[in-house]
Amino acid sequence: MTWILFLEQCLNGLQFGLMLFLLVAGLTLIFGIMDLINLAHGSLYMIGAYLVATFTQATGSFLLAVPLGLAATAVIGMVVEATVLRGLYKRDHLSQVLATFALILIANESTRAIWGLQALTLNVPEALSGSVELLPGLHYSAFRLAIIIVGLLVAAGLYFLVVRTRIGMLVRAGASNRQMATAMGTNIKWLFTAVFGAGAALCALAGAMLSPLLVVQVGMGESILILAFVTVVIGGIGSMRGAFIGALLVGIVDTFGRAFIPPLLRTILPPALADAAGPSLAAISIYLLMVIVLFWKPQGLFPAGS
Repeated sequence: MTWILFLEQCLNGLQFGLMLFLLVAGLTLIFGIMDLINLAHGSLYMIGAYLVATFTQATGSFLLAVPLGLAATAVIGMVVEATVLRGLYKRDHLSQVLATFALILIANESTRAIWGLQALTLNVPEALSGSVELLPGLHYSAFRLAIIIVGLLVAAGLYFLVVRTRIGMLVRAGASNRQMATAMGTNIKWLFTAVFGAGAALCALAGAMLSPLLVVQVGMGESILILAFVTVVIGGIGSMRGAFIGALLVGIVDTFGRAFIPPLLRTILPPALADAAGPSLAAISIYLLMVIVLFWKPQGLFPAGS
């Protein structure tokens, strides 16, 4: 049964990594193109999760609530970009950090005022509530498998959009040389707004797919934001390929650490000490991964332009 547990944790790591990629992809687009450090990125993830949960309760359909939540979060993101963030592009990164941190506080208090202190919970859609037998003896959650499929489809779609389309060409041009792109007729303001809206929609998609598995509550964006920035650093700032590889690495390392480090410690340490140290060591495993990667490649695995 050990190999079944190993394969199951591989799938869990893949699922978590792909959901992390949805967050990191938007963060990479925003930083790579706008040169904006957006600490409020996790707040869009939280808002997307709340909106999807609300639409699900209102319509009774999770599948209908997801596109509604994505569209609403994208609109909120574009409004925030046009009214607040647009004035920060020419400011230094410290000003951006302070301003977007203020947005975190505003988003948390606004969410608390609208939805209250009570956390929201969503049930897994009935059609995906069972399990799928992938191999003899290996039964895996149908909903988690759907998350993996959605994540892979989004990753492939983003690659095609950025590399193979005219829109992607404009995005890459704006990222590499903003002034020249403007001189060639690109409306940089509208491009930035559209990119920010796309990043917000990706955050909402991550929140939507994870909301049936997690509790939707105020402040849920901050913890995931830390993982997102760690992933960006590991993959390479501004690199979509780095975001994808980094997210998968973080997802696998985090999942394996939480699944296997505590039992391993119980074989060499007293049970009480192992139970105390195991979760802590598992939690820092991704940071150890970051240290190792930065020692080997200080700019990340796939820095922009590599």
